[in-house]
Amino acid sequence: MNQSVEKITPASARLLEEVIAAIEPPDCGWLAHARAHLDCLTKPLGSLGRLEDIAAKAVSIQRTARPQVGRKAVYVFAADHGITDEGVSAYPKEVTHQMVLNFLQGGAGINVIARHAGADVVIVDVGVDADLASLPGVLHRKIRRATRNMLRGPAMEESEMLQAMQVGIELADEAQREGIELIAVGEMGIGNTTAASAITAVLTGSSAALVTGAGTGVKGPALEQKRAIIEAVLARHGVGASSDPLAILHCLGGFEIAAISGMLLNCARHRVVTVVDGFIATAAAAIACALQPSLRDCLIAGHQSQEPGHRILLEHLGLQPILQLNMRLGEGTGAVLAFPIIEAAIKLYNQMATFASAQVSTAKA
Repeated sequence: MNQSVEKITPASARLLEEVIAAIEPPDCGWLAHARAHLDCLTKPLGSLGRLEDIAAKAVSIQRTARPQVGRKAVYVFAADHGITDEGVSAYPKEVTHQMVLNFLQGGAGINVIARHAGADVVIVDVGVDADLASLPGVLHRKIRRATRNMLRGPAMEESEMLQAMQVGIELADEAQREGIELIAVGEMGIGNTTAASAITAVLTGSSAALVTGAGTGVKGPALEQKRAIIEAVLARHGVGASSDPLAILHCLGGFEIAAISGMLLNCARHRVVTVVDGFIATAAAAIACALQPSLRDCLIAGHQSQEPGHRILLEHLGLQPILQLNMRLGEGTGAVLAFPIIEAAIKLYNQMATFASAQVSTAKA
C-alpha cells in the first residue's frame, strides 16, 4: 500500500462504515427453506445432527437453494508484535519471518492441511518485521514492521489500524470477484496470543489469568510473567467491555488481527461462507462482532483450540466449534481441517434423495 497514512485514513474509515452498514444477518426465509428440505431427505428427522445445521447455515448465508463451496482458500495474515520485547513468547520474533518462508516452500502445517482439503493458501504480510518485498508468492500489504509495544503505548496508530482493516476488506472484495466460496482466516505472528488474551479479557470481562495460556509454549514462571504483563497492559490503557471496539483494537491488537476483522466483515457483506480458526482469529472475530453484531450469525467456528481464552471467546460469541482436537498451532489449520466436514454437509444437502423422489415411505405420525 503506497498511499500515505494522511491520504488513506479518511477513506479507510468511510469504507469500514459502509461495510458494517451493508451487513445483513443470514436470511430467515432461506433458513426455513433449508430446514424443510432437510426434513424431506431420506433419513430420520435430525439424524445428521450438526451437519444439518451447517448446511442450513450455508443456505441462509448464500441465499440459494443450491449452496456451493467449490473454490476454497485460506488467508494467513502475518505480522509481528512489539510486546515480544517483554519476553512473552517462547520463540524469538524472527520466527514470524522464518515461518512465512516456510509457508512459501509448502512445508508448514497449513500447507499440508490445505493440500489435503484442496484449498489455496494466500500469505499476506501486513506487518512482519523483515523486508519481504522481493519475495514472490506473498501479498505485500505491510502497514509497518511490527506493532509498537502495547505495554508502553497503543499497539497501533488509529490510522494504521484502519489501513490494516482496509487490507482485509479489499482482500474479501478480491476473493468475491475470483469466485471463492469458502474462506478460512488464519494468522502467523510471534506474540499474538498476548494481544488476543488482552482483547479477550476486555471483551468478555474475564481476568488475564483466566484467558491467558501457553501460546507458543511458555509455562511456569514465564507464563505467570506473561499474565502479569497482560494485566499491566490492561491497567495502562483502561479499556473495558463498554469501550469502543476500535479503541480496544487500536490499543491492544495487531495488524493481522485488524486485517482479519476487516476481512470477516466484508466476507459477510458478500455472503461468503467463512470459517474462523483459533484463538487469535476468534479475537479478531470478536472485535468485528462488537462492531456489527449481525456478523456472528454469518460465521462458522472451525475448531476450539487448547488456549483457554478461545473457549471463553467462543461462548461469548455463541459459536459452537466443529472440531475439538486440542490444537494450538494457528495458521488457519483448524479452520481448514473443518472444510471437508462443511463440504460433506453441503453435498448431503444437495445430493441426497427425498422421500418422494426415492419413493421411500415416511415415518408414521
